[in-house]
This record gives sequence, structure tokens and C-alpha cells, in this order.
Amino acid sequence: MATSSARKVAKLASRGKGRKVRFATGTTFPVVLASVSVAMIGLIAYGKVSMPPANSGPPQPGDEWTMAYEFRVCDETFTLEGSPVDLTEQQASAGDREQLSAGQNNAAGFINYHPTTGGDTGRNAKLGVFLDVYGVELERGRLVIPAAQAGGDAEQVYDVDDPALFEGTSCEGEDAELKVRVWEDASTDEFQDNITAFRDLRFTSNGMAFVIAVVPAGDDVPKPATWARLSEFGVIGEGDAPLTTAPETTEPETTVPDTTAPAPSTTGG
Repeated sequence: MATSSARKVAKLASRGKGRKVRFATGTTFPVVLASVSVAMIGLIAYGKVSMPPANSGPPQPGDEWTMAYEFRVCDETFTLEGSPVDLTEQQASAGDREQLSAGQNNAAGFINYHPTTGGDTGRNAKLGVFLDVYGVELERGRLVIPAAQAGGDAEQVYDVDDPALFEGTSCEGEDAELKVRVWEDASTDEFQDNITAFRDLRFTSNGMAFVIAVVPAGDDVPKPATWARLSEFGVIGEGDAPLTTAPETTEPETTVPDTTAPAPSTTGG
């Protein structure tokens, strides 16, 4: 009995020798995966083609934007000196210097930006253009003012990782931070703080305000002192904060005397 069973098992096993095992697989998943991949590649290609070039959009040649700015280091505030078009010793090109010379002096705390043809227009209009013209280095946690602006023979370095640089200031003994506060519309109280990629901060509209600040962490950063003078350059904000405007002058009223003689009266008699 046992021998007969063993023979049957051996016989069945011999029948399967040399046969390949095949698994039935569907084609749905590979087709879906390929379709999704093709669609993604198509969307990426379309996005690149349809995306407007970086130099499109405002500002464009003919625009003259005025923006307020200020540097605030602990308890000191300052602006930069010299008309951009005269800063020939800086590494910035003559074109960039020209873009920042719209007839007003930037040293007064204003960035006057009027892009030139072939210059930094649209999304290329950035804070980095302004910084390069004056030779200012600005990176995460570190601000360097060139010697020509620092009023001495050496550049002025502010590094939040070097507490010794802040002795005798309001930042002494505090955890200092470097940030750039930006108001898209200086006539409002809405702002955005940036702690990196400072050079890529865009000029998006006329009447903006920037404060490059090295202050104790958590300290408030007010608007630059020049923001209220933006209206002097024809900049009118959309917010509720008042802008300084020149007082209206009215001509005094003059009264012209009536010199017409009354008509004589007649009475019958």
C-alpha cells in the first residue's frame, strides 16, 4: 500500500519536470503609471513655456518708483551716502547705478528706482541691485557696511554671532537677530519679516518701505523715518495710515465793490 502511494507521487512529480510556471499579470497598472509620467512631463514642459520671463511685469522702463528705507542697528539708525550715479568705485555696473538715480538723492533715505531698457525689470528688480550699488554685504546674520559708508578706513561689520561687536549698545547682552522688514505699502501697518535671501527681496510696487535691522530678538522695528515723506514724490498709499502732504493753499477771496450808480427815481406831481 505504501509502495503504491509512493509510486503515484513520483509519477505526478515527473509529469511537472521541465514545465515553466507562468503568472498571469494585467497591463492596467503599467499603462496608468506610464500615462501619469507622460502627463507630469507635459505639465512641467507647459509650465516652463507658459511662465512669463523674469524681466516681465512691473516695474518697466518709464516707471519711477520711490521707496523708503533705513538701516537700524541696535539703538542707531542711518542711511547711505552719495548719489548712486556717482558711486563709480563700487562694483555695480553703470546701468545699475543709473537705475537708482531718478532725480532724487538716495542718501536721504529713499530708493528711487527707474529701470532702464535691458536693465533689471519685473522680477529682476530686487533689493540686491540697491545693495550692490553701495557695496553693502547682507547675508543671514551678517551685515557689512563698506569703509566709504562707515566713515573710516575700515568696513563696519555687524555679525549676530559675535557679541563683542555690540558692546555699549542696546544689543549688549541680548540675542541679536538680523532681519529685513518689508512693507508692501508703507501707508499700512502690514509687514513681512525676512531672515534670509535678502538680496532676492523684490521691488513689487511704488511706495514700499524697507528696514534692514540688527536688533535684540523680539524687538519691534518701526517704519523708516522717511516713509511719511513718500507723498512728496507723488506716492499715494492705499492704506489708512496718514501720509504727509503739503498744505493746500487757497487764494483769498476778493470783493469787488459795486460802482454802478443807482437809477434816478422819478415822481409824478
